[in-house]
Order: sequence, then C-alpha cells, then structure tokens
Amino acid sequence: MLVFEIIAVAMGAIRANALRSVLTTLGIVIGVGAVITMVALGEGAQQRVQQQIETMGTTVLTIRPGQQFWGGVSRGETQMRIEDAEALRSETLGLLKVSPELQSRMQVAYLRWNSSNTLMGVWPEYFEIYNHEVVAGRFFTEGELRGRRRVAVLGHNLPESLGEIPPELLIGQTIQLRGIPFEVVGVLAEKGDAAWVRPDDQVFIPQSTAQYRVMGGRDRLNAIYASTESTEELDRAYGEIDRIMRREHRIRPGEEADFNIRNSADLLETFNETNETFTLLLAGIAGVSLLVGGIGIMNIMLVSVTERTREIGVRKALGATRRAIMIQFLVEALFLCVLGGLLGVVVGYGAAELMTRVAEWETVVAPQAVAVALAFSAGIGLFFGIWPARRASMLDPIDALRYE
Repeated sequence: MLVFEIIAVAMGAIRANALRSVLTTLGIVIGVGAVITMVALGEGAQQRVQQQIETMGTTVLTIRPGQQFWGGVSRGETQMRIEDAEALRSETLGLLKVSPELQSRMQVAYLRWNSSNTLMGVWPEYFEIYNHEVVAGRFFTEGELRGRRRVAVLGHNLPESLGEIPPELLIGQTIQLRGIPFEVVGVLAEKGDAAWVRPDDQVFIPQSTAQYRVMGGRDRLNAIYASTESTEELDRAYGEIDRIMRREHRIRPGEEADFNIRNSADLLETFNETNETFTLLLAGIAGVSLLVGGIGIMNIMLVSVTERTREIGVRKALGATRRAIMIQFLVEALFLCVLGGLLGVVVGYGAAELMTRVAEWETVVAPQAVAVALAFSAGIGLFFGIWPARRASMLDPIDALRYE
C-alpha cells in the first residue's frame, strides 16, 4: 500500500468511530492542557518577580542583622547602628550609595483622616538607591537630615488614604506622625509592590528626625541599603562591606559574621529555583494524565485490532505487507495523540487566559512548553501504539479470515 493510501485508511477507521476516538483522547487533552497551564503559571510568577526586582533595583545590597552566638547558643539578633552606615559611606572608595533604615509602624493623620502605615527613617540617598521619582514636590535634603527637620515624603498611595487628595495639594500641608507635626515636601511616583517591600504605602522622613524626634533616641537599625553603579561592581562592593562591617563589629577573620548581606540577584535566583522546582512538580503530576491517556489509547487500539481482525485478513490476502499494516495502526494511534495534544494546547491557553482574567494571576504561555507537550503526546502515541500495531501485523491471514 502507498503511504497516502495507508493514511487514508487510518483516517477512515478513526472517522468510523468518531465518538470513541474523541473520548479516547480526553486523557491526552487533560494532560497537555494541565502541563501548559502549570508552566504558564510558573513563567508568569517568575516574570512578575523579575520585573518587581528590576523596578526596585538590581544593584541593591541589603545588610541586615544576623544571629549572635555565644558557646554555640543563639543570643538573638545582633545590633547595627548608624556608625556602621557612616563607616560604609565614608570608606568604600566611592563605589556605593548608602542609607540606613529605621522602621516602625504608626498612625498617619491628616485633618479628620488617618491611616496606619510603615514609617521609614532614611538618608536622602535611599531614593537614589531605589530609583524613586516624585509626582509632586521633592525629596528631603542632606541639610534637613542634619538639622533633624520634621519633613516627610509620602508613598504613592498615601494621598488616597488621607482623603483622596491630589498629590500636589498635599505639598506644604501638615500631617501628624504619632502626634508630631510634619510638613509634606513630596509624594513619590507609583513603584508597585515587591514581595518584601511596599514603598507606595510608606512614609519617609530623615533618619535623624526618626531617631531623635519620633523613636525616642533608638539607634538600632533594621537594615542598611547600598547600591553600585553596575552589577559588575557588586562582588567588589560585597567584599568591602564585609571587611568594614567585620571591623566595626570586631569580628576576626574566619569567625562567623553577625550580619547578612543579600542582593536582588540572589533573591531572584532563589525564587527562580524554588519556582522551577514547584513548576516541574506540578508539570510532572500533570504528565501522569498523559501516561494514563496513552494507556487508554493502547487499550482502544487493541480493541480496534480485535474488531477488525477479518478486515486485516482480507488486506493481507490481497497483498498488504506486515509493514503496511503496522504503519496503518501506528498512524491511527499517532493521530489520536496529536489531535489530543492540539486540543490540549487550546484548553491550556484557555485555562491560562481564564486565570488571568478571573483570578488576575499573571500567566505566560511559553512556546517551549507547547512544543514539548506536543512532542511528548506524539511520543506517547508512538510508544503505546507499537504493541497494538505489531499485534495486528503479526496476525495470520487464514486465521484472521476465519475469525467471527
């Protein structure tokens, strides 16, 4: 038989049992659709986190207190003070912009409105480190930091929380932070939320003002932020920070540091590794549906061989070779799996789009995932179709013609 004739006979057999063929492919449809949907969710989450980190800055180094140990027993978090930040700013050969952070949760009041927000005591360099811009007003200055001035820069969402006032109308107005009046000098442009930072809901004041006028002289820092001009300088900056912090904390070489240094790239890499593991796990679970679907197709093909035993005998009697019979049944199995794969791609796209529209989850359908799913479904068709096809090709023509 010619190749085209073999394919035509196989397609005719599938059309003759259209409903059974469609039901047979359901396992493949569900498996491919689930794989594409899971991978789309993973890719969407990965891209969203990457965009957030890029927005917040890819050259940012964060120094936080670590655990202090004595005789192998933890004595709680160590302390970082303003002197640490000052040493970093003055002794890093101009590589870094540095800002400490004093943080506290408190009420922000304006006229009859109030809101609970995070107060951030920082240096002016903080806004450069995180590439902040203002939609109204300005940032506070170094002079206002040294003078412990009561000035505040509001996150993008604060004007809405304080009476839905246009940002430009808040400039020069007085707000209350823990009952202390502050002049609003600026409102930040929208930045968006990263998983660990929400600048749009924060209030920023000079660190010295926060320390001496709001927090009662507290000098224990929550963190120190630093940034370089480019990612190529991160390793050198990391080494300088480690050296200076060890000297300030009197930690000898070889001893465990009582502080942690992290950068955005580390956070992104950690998230991506976790996300990839989770996505592969879900895709693997979804892949079980493909295997189940393949077993279902093998079962149906075996039934089809039994039902068409006399037909096979007639074709062999008329000169059809074993190879032609085997190819015919392989084509049927392959077509069923590829059809199921294509329908699964449509289902996967639809499910991903539905999640984006209804649940507002960001999804990205990766072409690689579609190609792999289709290739895998075709491979399953070939793998599970070989046994039924071989069984059909090995039938004896005389026994097949006698079969009732």
